[in-house]
Order: sequence, then C-alpha cells, then structure tokens
Amino acid sequence: MLRSGCIHPQIMAALALCGHGDKILIADGNYPLDEKTGDAQKVWLGLTAGQPTVTDVLAALQQEITIEAATVMQPDGDRDPEIFGEFETMLPGIRLDRLDRYAFYDACCTKGVRLAISTGEKRTFANLLITVGVA
Repeated sequence: MLRSGCIHPQIMAALALCGHGDKILIADGNYPLDEKTGDAQKVWLGLTAGQPTVTDVLAALQQEITIEAATVMQPDGDRDPEIFGEFETMLPGIRLDRLDRYAFYDACCTKGVRLAISTGEKRTFANLLITVGVA
C-alpha cells in the first residue's frame, strides 16, 4: 500500500510509462481536454469547482518525477496571470516557456504528451505542460 505521494492508480500507471522527454499536461477546469490532447491518456480529476488545483497536482507529481521544463499558455497582453508566479516558485531554476493559446493547444496534441490531467482549477490560463526529466 502506498503511503505518500500520488496514490491515484491511473496517474501512477501513466507515470510509470513516462521516460525522459515525455510530457504531462496539468490543465485547468476550462481546458478542452478531450479535444486538445491528442492520444494522451486522459484523467478527469476535478472533484468540485476549484478542487484540486493545478498546483495541488503539480506538488503531487513533483514527489514522483523529475521535471526539466515547463510551458504555459500565455494570454494576450503583457500581464502574466498570478499563477505563473506560483509555478516559478514551485519549479525553481526552470524558466517557463510561453506559447499563445493555439500554439499551446497544438503542443498538447503532439505524440510526446503521454498524460493529460484535468483539474477543478478555476483560475484562467492555469495550464502547465511539463517535461519529464532524468530521475
């Protein structure tokens, strides 16, 4: 029996299949997961509006995998969403790559995206595409 870290069986099985360079999408509750994730294994984790958050899922995944890169969906305009600062705090030393909305959707539909997790996150532009690093 697992005692700590991620205990979701579908997520753990998908993580076990990931290798260096594979990608995982952690999406907010507004993200069109079924349409914009290609052949990735999909997990709808949202329980209630706001729960779990993208940062809750990121914290759980960080206990299981090494993250070497991260990409966010950049909104139009020059202001970053507040959650980008949270991502930077949680991912020290990793620069957030930024893609516009449609380029982000395209990136999430590529073959290398192995897992896509939908959360209950209500903050907009709280989508994070992470790249698995070397253990």
